[in-house]
Amino acid sequence: MSPSAIDYQIMWNRLIAVVEEQATTLIRTAFSTSVREAGDLSAGLFDRQGRMMAQAVTGTPGHVNAMAESVTHFARIIGAQNTFEGDVFVTNDPWFGTGHLHDFTVVTPVFRAGRHIGYFACTAHVVDIGGRGFGPDAAEVYEEGLLIPIMKFAERGRVQALLVELIRANVRTPDQTVGDLYSLAACNEAGDRRLQAMMDEFAVDDLQGLAEYIFEASARATQDAISRVPDGTYRNHMRVDGYDFPVDLNVTLTVAGDALTADFAGTSGMSAFGVNVPEVYTRAYACYGLKCAIAPEVPNNTASLAPFRISAPEGSILAATRPAPVSVRHVIGHLVPDVVLGALHQALPDTAPAEGASALWNIQISARPINPGSGLPRREILMFNSGGTGARPALDGLSATAFPSGVSTMSVEATEHVGPIVVWRKDLREGSGGAGQHRGGLGQVIEIAPRDGYELHFNAMFDRVDHPARGRNGGGNGAAGRVELADGTALRAKGRQRIGPEARLRLSLPGGGGFGPAANRSPGAIRRDLAAGYITQEQAREIYGLKDIGDPDD
Repeated sequence: MSPSAIDYQIMWNRLIAVVEEQATTLIRTAFSTSVREAGDLSAGLFDRQGRMMAQAVTGTPGHVNAMAESVTHFARIIGAQNTFEGDVFVTNDPWFGTGHLHDFTVVTPVFRAGRHIGYFACTAHVVDIGGRGFGPDAAEVYEEGLLIPIMKFAERGRVQALLVELIRANVRTPDQTVGDLYSLAACNEAGDRRLQAMMDEFAVDDLQGLAEYIFEASARATQDAISRVPDGTYRNHMRVDGYDFPVDLNVTLTVAGDALTADFAGTSGMSAFGVNVPEVYTRAYACYGLKCAIAPEVPNNTASLAPFRISAPEGSILAATRPAPVSVRHVIGHLVPDVVLGALHQALPDTAPAEGASALWNIQISARPINPGSGLPRREILMFNSGGTGARPALDGLSATAFPSGVSTMSVEATEHVGPIVVWRKDLREGSGGAGQHRGGLGQVIEIAPRDGYELHFNAMFDRVDHPARGRNGGGNGAAGRVELADGTALRAKGRQRIGPEARLRLSLPGGGGFGPAANRSPGAIRRDLAAGYITQEQAREIYGLKDIGDPDD
C-alpha cells in the first residue's frame, strides 16, 4: 500500500529531525572551533539525483544552499556505476563545493536492501588547508591551499590512506583537519541510521515518492509567495570596500507572476586578490536573502530554491572563474543579501531591513614563538565576530549578530584554550548603530594580544570600513569599522599583518543602518538606549533631539 499524503507529511517532518541529528553529531565530534562552537556547517538529505530534500536548521545559508548544487556534481562525476555501499565522497573544490578551499563537503550514498536510494551530505569549515592560510592575499587559487577534487574518501568502507597522508603533509593542523574529515563522515553515518529507522517504521524502501511530494509542495508554495510580490523591475547599487579598489555590486530584480530573476549585470570585475566569489556562493546568498523576505515559512530544499533564478556575468567578482583566488569569498558574498533586499524594498517597502555589517569579521591568527628555539608550539586560531544588523521596518536591529551567515561567535574561553592569546576586551560599541525611528544594531569592540613568548600574525578580511551600512527610509548609516592597535595606530582592513609581543589588536566592528527618520523615535526608547549605553549623550541631543534625560519608562 502506497503512503498517503498524511504519511508523507509526517515523514517530511521526521526528516527535519533526522538531518538535525546529523548536524548535531558533527558539532559534537568536530575538532575545529569554527564547527563545534560557531556552527559553521551544513547537513542535509538528497535524493538519488542529488536534489536536496531536507536541510538541518543548524548551519549557514552559504553552505546549505551551495551544497544543494554541489551534490549533483558528485552524482554526475562519480557516476551510479562507481557508487557502492560503504563509499564516502569528498571535495573542497570551490566551484563544485561551497566557494573556497577551507570548506570540505562530504557526501555518503544511502543504500537500502542493496539499492542506492539517495545521499547524505555535509559541509564544514576547517581551520587550515595549507597554502597562504585563510586570508585574501593570494593571486591564484593554487596559492590558497590544497585542492581535493571530487573523489572517494572511502571505498566500500575502507578509508583511502594515501589521501589522508597527502592532506596531513600539506596542512598546518593535520590532526584537526583530518579529524574534521572523519567527523563529517560520522555525521552522515548518523543520519543514515536515523533514516533507516524511519523507513522501517513506515515500511518504505525508496525516497522518490517522498521526494516528489516535498518538491511539488515546496515549489507550489514558493511560487505562490512570489506571485504576491508586485510585478515590476527593481534595481539597486551598493559600493563596498573590496581589496585593491572599491567594488560595485549591481542587481536588477524582475518579478513577473510567479517568476523572479536576479541579474547582477554591471557588477565589478574580478579582483586580483582573494575576495572573489564563485557563482555558486552568490546564488546561495541571493536566494537566501530573497527567500527570507518572500517565502520564509517554506522549508528549504531544491524545489523551494529553484524559482529564484540568479545570474551574474562570468568573470565578474560574483561569478569568478578558475583560477581566481577565492579564499575569503564570504567578505563580498555576505553582502549579497543587502544588495537584493535593497532592490526588493522597492516592491515590499515594509519588509526589507536596512543594510547591516553583514560580512563576518573573521580573523585568522597565527601565533608564533618569538624565539623559534624556545620549544613553544605554533598555533592557528580562528575567530568569527559579527557587527550589527540593520534596523527592521518595525524593530531595532540586532547587536553583534551574524546576518546573513547565522553563525555563532566562538566563546572567549574556547578561543583562548585553542591558542596562546588573550582577549582583553569584548563589548558592544557605543553609538555604532545607525540612528532612526528604529535604531541599527551595534557592533562590538574586541582587543586581542599574544601571551608571553609569542607574536601574532593575523589575516585581516574586513569590510564596511570605507563604506558603512546605509540606513533606509531616512535612517542614518551605521558606524564604519576600524582596524587598529590599541594605541590608535591604524592597520589595513585586509591582508596579513604582524602584532608584536607588547601590542594589542583592536577591532571596532561596524554597526547596522537605521530605519526611518531619527525624529520619529520615541523619547522613551532614546532614554532606554542612553541608560543601556547604546548611544552617547551627544547622539541623544544632536541626532535625536532629546533635551533632557529623565526616566526611560516615561
